[in-house]
Amino acid sequence: MGKGKNLVQMAVIGLVSIGFCLAFSGLIYSHCDTLDGPVVKAAKLALEKGNVTPVLKWVRPKYEDEIREAFEKTLAVRVESPEAEELADMYFFETLVRLHREGEGAPYMGLKPAGTDVGPAVVEADKAIDTGSVNSLIKKVTEAVATGIRERFNQAIEKKKHQDESVEAGREYVEAYTEFIHYVEGLHEAARGPAPHHGEMEGVRSKHMH
Repeated sequence: MGKGKNLVQMAVIGLVSIGFCLAFSGLIYSHCDTLDGPVVKAAKLALEKGNVTPVLKWVRPKYEDEIREAFEKTLAVRVESPEAEELADMYFFETLVRLHREGEGAPYMGLKPAGTDVGPAVVEADKAIDTGSVNSLIKKVTEAVATGIRERFNQAIEKKKHQDESVEAGREYVEAYTEFIHYVEGLHEAARGPAPHHGEMEGVRSKHMH
């Protein structure tokens, strides 16, 4: 029980740090390319105050000049009319988010609408930051990790009982065994290593899904 508990705790730490890309493998969504995500929120604040500083933290230093230029162009155009403001702002949002994701090694597929489902883990993570408490987040992620381990373990154990009945049954066991081992391995590696950037997450997921 002690080792199992430690594994779950390690997994929690790793999953929190990489955006829960393994525990919520079916919900690999970007939080930063939505119109109500943190990057666009920073952009709106910058435009409102006429100060580009709040958005510079979202891009690599090599993109800073490009962001400053886009910001100045946006400020110049948006004063012409409400329609011009809307178009100019969207141009700036697109530029900022594209360069942010490029800096993280992630593809940019366009801005997603406000209210886009980014998955329960991201929602809980944002709540944790807003409230200054991580307890609810840890509870939810721990439960998700424990469920994922148990489901794969039980499947492997059940297939193991019948592995010698036929070649097909044996292969089913090997497949279940491999999925279980890779899942646990992925959790352990996530807990031990540094968090990958957005662009690396799909590679991590692909590695542990095969």
